[in-house]
Amino acid sequence: MDEKTAELRDIFLDTTGGETVTERQEEGRGSLAAESDADGRIAELVARMRERYEFASDLDDAALQRVVRLFFEDAADAAIAAAVDADEATVFDARMDLHLVRDADREAPFDLAELRSLYVEDVPLAERAAELDADEETVAHYSRVVAADVRSTRANDRFRDEFAELLTESDLKHGLTEDAREDGLREAAEDIETNVSF
Repeated sequence: MDEKTAELRDIFLDTTGGETVTERQEEGRGSLAAESDADGRIAELVARMRERYEFASDLDDAALQRVVRLFFEDAADAAIAAAVDADEATVFDARMDLHLVRDADREAPFDLAELRSLYVEDVPLAERAAELDADEETVAHYSRVVAADVRSTRANDRFRDEFAELLTESDLKHGLTEDAREDGLREAAEDIETNVSF
C-alpha cells in the first residue's frame, strides 16, 4: 500500500467510523436462487404426479427431475439415460410417466388416432395389434405414447405446461438480461454519428 492509498484509507476510516474498508456482501436473489426455486417446484410436481398416477419407471424422484430438465434442453434419450445411469427404455417410460411426449414419439407405422380409439375403448393389446396389423411389441410401445397423451389431455396438459414454464422462465432470466444489454448497446451505437475524415 503506497502513501496515497494509506492516506485515503485513513480518511475513509475516520469518516465512516468503521474499522474495515470491506463491506459484507448481502445474499442477492440472483439466477441461482431462481434456479433453486424452479428445482423445488419441479420436485413438487414430480411428487404430485407420482401420487396421482402409477409410474412404469423405477427411477427415483431426483432422477425424474433430471429427466425433466434434460428433456426441455432437447437432450436425446441416450444422453438422458447416460445422465441418470439408466437405459433408454427406462428413460422412455419415465418420459411417458411425466407426460413428456415428443412429436417423434407419435410417428407410428399405423394410424395413431385409430390406436387412440382402441386404447380409450380398452380393447386388449392382442386385439389392438390384430386390428392395426402390427406386432404386439410395437403396439404396446405406441400405446404407452397414447396413454401419456390421454392422461396429459385429461389433466389439461397442466404438468407439462408447468414444467415448460418453469424451465423456460429460468432460461429467459439468463438470456433476457444478455439480450437487453446487447439491444441497449446496439441502440446506443445507432445514435452515434460517425463522421470520420482524415
